[in-house]
Amino acid sequence: MSNLTSRDLWHPITLKQMQRVKNWHAAQHGAHPVERQLWEAVLTLWLMGWIGWLPAYTFEAPWAYPLCLLGVLAPRLYVQWRKRAHATGRLRCDWLDLVA
Repeated sequence: MSNLTSRDLWHPITLKQMQRVKNWHAAQHGAHPVERQLWEAVLTLWLMGWIGWLPAYTFEAPWAYPLCLLGVLAPRLYVQWRKRAHATGRLRCDWLDLVA
């Protein structure tokens, strides 16, 4: 696995890839319950990031823009963190090939 680069960070994860990972977690829920909960939290942050843009703009809350951006980037940041942990041998990640 390569190091995290700005190109990796801005490379989007498609909805199809996210659905594949979600399906993998659903199929493996008995063996990996914490991993599934983490992925659900990442998807929640992602959705909150996309939905939060309009209220932040409407209510003139520029402090919320970075939070929305962080939410939108949450899946990519999580995948990159898992890639790095997998490459260093700290965590095993069986679903990385689904988003590569």
